[in-house]
Amino acid sequence: MRVGAALLSVIVMLGAQPPEEAGVAPGAAVPDSRPGEAFAYPVVAQLQRTATDVQRELGTLANDIHLAEQAVRESSAALDQARSAREAANAAVRARQADVDRYASAILSSFGRPNQFQVLLLARSPDDFLDGSSLMARVQEAEAEELTGAVQRHQAAVRAEEAASNAAKAAADRKADLDRRNGDATNRAAAITGEFRSKLAQTNSTVVAMQQAQRTRNDQTAANWRAYLDKLAASGIRPGPAPTEATLQSGERLVVWPEATIRAVTTAVGALGKPYAPQGDGPDAYSCDGLTRAAYGLKGSAAEQMAVLQPVNDPQPGDLVFIGPERYGVQNVGVVLDPRTMISADARLVGVVVTDIPTAVLGYARPSLPLRPAQPVPQRTDSGLVWRCGGVDLPSGGWSGYPNGLIPASALCPIGIGDHRLRCDAAFSFQGLAAAFGSAFGRPMCVTDSYRTFEEQVRLYGVKPALAAVPGTSNHGWGLALDLCGGAQSFGTAEYAWMRANAGRFGWQNPSWALPGRGREEPWHWEYGI
Repeated sequence: MRVGAALLSVIVMLGAQPPEEAGVAPGAAVPDSRPGEAFAYPVVAQLQRTATDVQRELGTLANDIHLAEQAVRESSAALDQARSAREAANAAVRARQADVDRYASAILSSFGRPNQFQVLLLARSPDDFLDGSSLMARVQEAEAEELTGAVQRHQAAVRAEEAASNAAKAAADRKADLDRRNGDATNRAAAITGEFRSKLAQTNSTVVAMQQAQRTRNDQTAANWRAYLDKLAASGIRPGPAPTEATLQSGERLVVWPEATIRAVTTAVGALGKPYAPQGDGPDAYSCDGLTRAAYGLKGSAAEQMAVLQPVNDPQPGDLVFIGPERYGVQNVGVVLDPRTMISADARLVGVVVTDIPTAVLGYARPSLPLRPAQPVPQRTDSGLVWRCGGVDLPSGGWSGYPNGLIPASALCPIGIGDHRLRCDAAFSFQGLAAAFGSAFGRPMCVTDSYRTFEEQVRLYGVKPALAAVPGTSNHGWGLALDLCGGAQSFGTAEYAWMRANAGRFGWQNPSWALPGRGREEPWHWEYGI
């Protein structure tokens, strides 16, 4: 797919029903904070900065809406409880009044309401009079207390019901206000999508030209290297362990590089155009140090390679160049082609490319020389974002030279099911997982969603703002999440149990927030390496 078409894919599928699943919890991820130089094209960085404020607002609103919904539920429950208490108090007043009425009626129908005079006439001694007077007072007090207490409890219940009703109304008003504000913010997010569409259309030709120029440069380098190898083969020249010179029948003098160098450069040239992946070791995708591991059989990161390789001051084709700047430590490595150019798996350009050697060179090393004991190398001192392979390595999962949801399809790889695509290392790992699943169940895995464009995230958020990821933060937008079906979408199934037991071996997990009892159960949502 052409890069321009891939970038403009954010505006397609406008009529499609958004997926039901939510993705990353609202507000759980931070909007992309990479500086402009981390992106493959500066205008794309401006697009991301334009979205950041609205993303932050949507994240805050999503959290506030969640709290407001909880407050509405709690206040409604409190109102129901207060209403029940008031109705019970009503019944108590009616019961006490009926008891008092029946008591008074019985007394009066027999010999009238008891009083002190009747007690005096009936008393046979002063003690009887005193005892009768005390009993009479207690009976009268009990009557008054029964009725008065019931009335007071009723009045208190009425006041409590009014307070609960006011609280419920306030909670509902708060929720309605947040819904209105969230609708406004969602509209702004949709407007940003329109702005993205406009700016992407304006810059599309530039991006396409940049990518085409890169492909042309890659192709020309590959053609030059094949021509060099053809000359060696046609002349019957067999490379040795050290550089030599040979004179061809045409009179052309040719440097014959060592066999190990030719083999390594051939590997690097053969990788040109392959996608970048942070943990890629080939043959389908590479990181910068993964490319040099593949070319020379080295181990470890770029910094670990620099620590054990013999440094040189006269770089030759096939040598390794280690890139800073020093405050970032050894953050990149490439295979030298000539004094000006190298082959590297570039995180900004999201692929293996021929590129200029930058000025921030930390040193050169020759893998064909014997290894040395590990030596100190420049260490990162910058407290900002971490750089790796020429781009920023975000803790939230961001990895490419494009923002979340705006990654070209050419930087993603198919997973072998439908037209679903993921970051290449995730795609290849999933293929292994899918093969194991197929062996266990005798049928292929079922996938409903994979990489999700920014516009798809906006539409999903508009449908389910309390559940969907804030646009521009979903791990679907980094090509690092899948949503499953075919039984795996439900807790308690054999398919889900198998996934829980086996997916981790392939780097996949059902994240903790999606597990049972966590409030947002999503058995269908699985993430790679997060």
